[in-house]
Amino acid sequence: MDLNLKDKSVIVTGGSSGIGLATARTFAEEGARVVIAARRKEVLIEAADQISQSTGTQVDWVETDVREPADLDRLVNSVIDLHGRIDVLINNAGDGVYKPFLDVTDEELVHGTAVNFFAQFRLTQRVVPLMLDNGAGVIVNVTGETGIRVTTPPFLSSCTGPSKSAENRLTKILASEFGERGIRVNAVVPGYVLTDERFAKWQAELGDSSPEDVRAQMRSWAPGIARPNKEWGTAQELADLIVYAASDRSKFVNGAILVADGGDDKS
Repeated sequence: MDLNLKDKSVIVTGGSSGIGLATARTFAEEGARVVIAARRKEVLIEAADQISQSTGTQVDWVETDVREPADLDRLVNSVIDLHGRIDVLINNAGDGVYKPFLDVTDEELVHGTAVNFFAQFRLTQRVVPLMLDNGAGVIVNVTGETGIRVTTPPFLSSCTGPSKSAENRLTKILASEFGERGIRVNAVVPGYVLTDERFAKWQAELGDSSPEDVRAQMRSWAPGIARPNKEWGTAQELADLIVYAASDRSKFVNGAILVADGGDDKS
């Protein structure tokens, strides 16, 4: 299926690993001109080189701390210098704090809100005027299941959930405000998605347990997740949805909160 993404100018924040990396690779496979943004320069360079070599499409990178407005300015200006326009923005960068409400520190609250909600708001505010000048654009906000439902231990989300909810609400507001002016805005809500980074995080938190022990613990946390015989979703499965939502094949989809959790929520 041709998604009509060839030569589209795309930004993917958090694009050096996990869902962001898979998304950037999928855009590149479709012939889009991709710029990935993240904080770790060495990882960014490695990711951009790997995608460029595997797809034959040049992928560029901009070292960016999405919490810093000056970095967001530099990111947008760099993409304009490279491509002359921005057609698609994937607000994927995010973070999570999972602990009881009374244990959340003020630093964790500020950090989580800055990475999740403020970053999406600020970067989108910088990109929308450019899309308006072009007469079209697509924004996909990658949020999280803690923004749509209460999760159980150990995924307690009093810190992360409110900022993810705000991302979903912002998505609908922007879709309403700019839809008639050619800009579509949708959110993709990942359920339990297993990436190398997430697995390493759980392994460290469990005292560097063996991979088998970590998987057993994960099963006890979230039994029967996703679908029969498959416990967690994959980064590629989310990337496929994100890229489709950004393509002309989904032109009739605007202001949607697209939940990808394998049917975990049966309510």
